[in-house]
Amino acid sequence: MILRQVRDTAADAEAVQELSFTAFAAPSDDPARPPVPTPLHLARTRHLARTDPGGCWLAESGGQAVGVVLSMRREGLWMPSLFAVRPSARGRGVGRLLFERALAHARGCLRGMVCASDSPAAARRYRLAGFTLHPAMRLTGRVDRDGLIDPGDIPVHPGNTRHLHLLDSVDRRLRGSAHGPDHELMLGHFEELLVADALAGSGYCYRDGGVVRLLAATSKRIAARLLREALARVPDGVEARVEYLTAEQEWALDVGLEVGLTPETSGFVGVRGMRPPTPYLPSGAFL
Repeated sequence: MILRQVRDTAADAEAVQELSFTAFAAPSDDPARPPVPTPLHLARTRHLARTDPGGCWLAESGGQAVGVVLSMRREGLWMPSLFAVRPSARGRGVGRLLFERALAHARGCLRGMVCASDSPAAARRYRLAGFTLHPAMRLTGRVDRDGLIDPGDIPVHPGNTRHLHLLDSVDRRLRGSAHGPDHELMLGHFEELLVADALAGSGYCYRDGGVVRLLAATSKRIAARLLREALARVPDGVEARVEYLTAEQEWALDVGLEVGLTPETSGFVGVRGMRPPTPYLPSGAFL
């Protein structure tokens, strides 16, 4: 087995996604019909290979990718973005070796954050790395528009590249670091960016179809306003999904219940050297 850095190539991006799909496949999935990688899946891998080559590693055996870790560091905050081992290679130390390489990329970072599945192996790996694990929920269902009544006293409008300084400012206030180059990638692949900027504070939210991808605000009031607006824009007949709600995000749970979404437990948010940012709903891919 060899370990090497993930390269900024189409071949490596496709290999990472094939491995990821295989590692996280559900028992009911048809192996003869593997999922098709989305442009965002492929772009995320190549983006991190460019911005964080020291945090992105592939394990190969017999010419086949058997494990991968993608991680990033942004202004002193280290974040694993993907960690997967092919089922046939588990129990051979592949995950440990990959994670050691990623941890080396974290040296000097005082804070860390991760979104992960409810896999026992993942929980053990991140806990041993010093993360405090916060059980998370997700909200799903069709939006009950009768529950979307909102005074609308905080204006929300579409955002674009002119708002990058505002986005990074909100990020730094909540998690101590900006997303930096990640915002440009998200702007290019998520359907919509919503921005609120008023005397009461600021915030933003990315929406992609029915999924709320990332939300950050300087107050719970602004965060709730952004979440309601994002859910109001989910097309009729499309299921909404809001992920990675911890106990610190009760404002989001309340909004979801008001509009008829159903909560269920799903994975965890891990932090080290910091408290879970709030009001904040992280992106699984970009934290």
